[in-house]
Amino acid sequence: MKIGPRYKIARRLGPDIFPKTQSAKYALRAGKPMVKGYGRSEFGLQLKEKQRARFFYGIGERQFARYVKNAIAKKTLRDDEALHLLLETRLDNVIYRLGFAPSRQAARQYVSHGHFTVNGVRVTIPSYAVSTGDLIRVRKGSEKSILFSSLADKVRDHVSPGWLRFDLTKGEATVVGMPRLVRTELPFNIGAILEFYRR
Repeated sequence: MKIGPRYKIARRLGPDIFPKTQSAKYALRAGKPMVKGYGRSEFGLQLKEKQRARFFYGIGERQFARYVKNAIAKKTLRDDEALHLLLETRLDNVIYRLGFAPSRQAARQYVSHGHFTVNGVRVTIPSYAVSTGDLIRVRKGSEKSILFSSLADKVRDHVSPGWLRFDLTKGEATVVGMPRLVRTELPFNIGAILEFYRR
């Protein structure tokens, strides 16, 4: 997904969408009015939340709509829990959550370039959905790359979510559970997003 000018997007949707927009430059520009906005109608607010989620995970409109459709179709989970699960278990998001990449965009590129294996198999699809018990590691051919040569030092103090575990001695991450939805931890209103697609 092509992101576009991050500062303009962050000013429109909020600085917590991208990890590198909370800066002095952003603070100076944040007070200036934006020409384009989403309005204050219920539709406009729902649209804004949908856009926040899309850019937060770096997902295109069609793919995001499919995630919502699949989430609503799941009968074993509430719609909001199902959507959160589908978004969080994407391999590119998992790589970012583990601290293997500085951003989701970088994680997506790393996966696309084949730098990681899941259960010993090279995976190049960023949207690949991980499952409990999956083992994730840097592909042997990429271990000496400048991107991962000091990976252990990078992740030593990184705090990963409880459903992911990284073994420093093995250089291997394990999916030990599934993410739980905590609405207050999300930078978007997941309920408003579901209402947007139910219109």
